[in-house]
Amino acid sequence: MESAPEAAVVWRNRALTLFDRIPMPVAVCDVHGAIVLANPAMATEWGATPGGLRGRNVLDRFRPQEPTQIERIAQALRLRHRSRYPVSVRWDTADGVRRQGELTADPVSDSVEATPALLVLVRVLGECRPDGAAAAPPASPAEARILALLAGGATTARAARETGLTVDGVTYHLRRLSQRWGAANRTELVARAYALGVLMPGVWPPEAAGR
Repeated sequence: MESAPEAAVVWRNRALTLFDRIPMPVAVCDVHGAIVLANPAMATEWGATPGGLRGRNVLDRFRPQEPTQIERIAQALRLRHRSRYPVSVRWDTADGVRRQGELTADPVSDSVEATPALLVLVRVLGECRPDGAAAAPPASPAEARILALLAGGATTARAARETGLTVDGVTYHLRRLSQRWGAANRTELVARAYALGVLMPGVWPPEAAGR
């Protein structure tokens, strides 16, 4: 039978595993926005590893569309309010794609008196571009490389090794592409990649266009 400390370690490891598998970008931050813990989906938005985000401020990447929202949240935290705080944000991904979405900060702590940490979750609502700018390509270079590997028969694990991403990072990119293109499975993703000109037709092994 497990002792209490051993059981606590087991539950902590299980919680971290579930945290890492959340498909949306999620981080635990201190009250000033400094990242304490980030999942792979959050790291993908920064083009970093989860450990590499520790100490970075979440607002360095996710810029509020209304700066006054941040001061309102700070004031609420000083008053120890426990509400959920949504903020409309924009950010540039590591691949140069500009996105918009909603950042939600949930205060969490062991007691009402304790200084809360913030559970930050980012919901991606779409891509945007400055007025007059050219439309973003249908896939980023990293996404195109993953699609080329899949078209050649690579598994998720091999695509992760070839691109230097984690398996969860590759899965996150594929999920984002599926949502963007309305594809039901990987076969449809590859077919649409060829239809959209992301992959070069008639080339083997499959290759991303414009390489």
